[in-house]
Amino acid sequence: MFAAAECRAAGYGGIAAVYRATGIAPSTIGRGLKELDGPPSANIVLVRRKGSGRRPLTETTPELLDDLRKLVEPATMGDPMRPLVWVSKSLAKLTASLQAMGYRVSDNTVSKLLRDLGFHRQGNRKTKEGASHPDRDAQFTYINKMAGSLMGGGQPVTSVDTKKKELIGDFKNAGTDYRPAGQPDKVQTHDFMDKNLGKIVPHGVYDVAANAGWVTVGIDNDTSEFAVNSLRFWWQNMGKDRYADAKCLLITADCGGSNGARVRLWKYELQAFANEARLAIIVCHYPPGTSKWNKIEHRLFCHITQNWRGRPLISRQAVVELIGATTNKAGLVVRCELDSRTYAKGRAVSDEEMESLNITRHAFHPEWNYTIRPQNYNPSSGR
Repeated sequence: MFAAAECRAAGYGGIAAVYRATGIAPSTIGRGLKELDGPPSANIVLVRRKGSGRRPLTETTPELLDDLRKLVEPATMGDPMRPLVWVSKSLAKLTASLQAMGYRVSDNTVSKLLRDLGFHRQGNRKTKEGASHPDRDAQFTYINKMAGSLMGGGQPVTSVDTKKKELIGDFKNAGTDYRPAGQPDKVQTHDFMDKNLGKIVPHGVYDVAANAGWVTVGIDNDTSEFAVNSLRFWWQNMGKDRYADAKCLLITADCGGSNGARVRLWKYELQAFANEARLAIIVCHYPPGTSKWNKIEHRLFCHITQNWRGRPLISRQAVVELIGATTNKAGLVVRCELDSRTYAKGRAVSDEEMESLNITRHAFHPEWNYTIRPQNYNPSSGR
């Protein structure tokens, strides 16, 4: 119609002139002139006439969808009764398989057909926590009541745990950070531990009431002795001044690891700390499989990970400074210190040493809840 309008404007010889200028066939220009002269309803511009164009592959080869479904179904994962299923084969592999059957398809076509069939790419989602203990919720309630009662009385309540070990050196660190375009930090291709720099073990103590954290960066093994030393450093550098009149300290911890409920050395080292600090140490462990509910995970460790995202941990001092600079909108304060001591693994605690502990197990789940008092504890004074 555009060519016909130009032809009409040119007058006599317009068809030949427009043909030479545009290459549009004279017959096509003639049809455009008829459309211009026709009624207004005939002047609707269409890309193609109705019924023109290539037929969809699903019409010309109706067996295509069935063959694609047969390719996908052996690799289908999940419950077939659910409306959303997914495949473990790539588009390239599915396309190559269909092409080997004689179909003329591309990756884009296969992707559209998969969506029509109800298939989508899916990743894994962490939702299963394993076997749930029947008293799981009751233990949560017990911990909350204990923490609320002690915080109401001005006593310290802490959450402790060991963060993931990290390699020291110019290794890739997950996440991204702002840098000049085209100038990313260049790191090693393979994450093989540097024998000189080694790795670090961050152990944290989170003060629930004060929204403050202490992290001890160890360079050796993650043992119970190291974990209690981290707690000791927190008390000497932060806790003792903030809770000058404290008579007891509540520790909430996971059920496993260096501060696990069944670890003898953890209790033995806590006894030594209780004797030094003149505190009654109350320990409440989270039930098995519920470590993600430990407050230190989502109130301290997650912010540390965000603070050093995309930055290679090139030295121990860099780790200490990055952790110490961690903050959030809620006013989190973090202090960090390097612990260069070495801690031997496999240190055993004898039955006699366990018998010497001044430990009182609570009536409710005594394997999870217990109190360790100084060995020369005076019940009348509370110290």
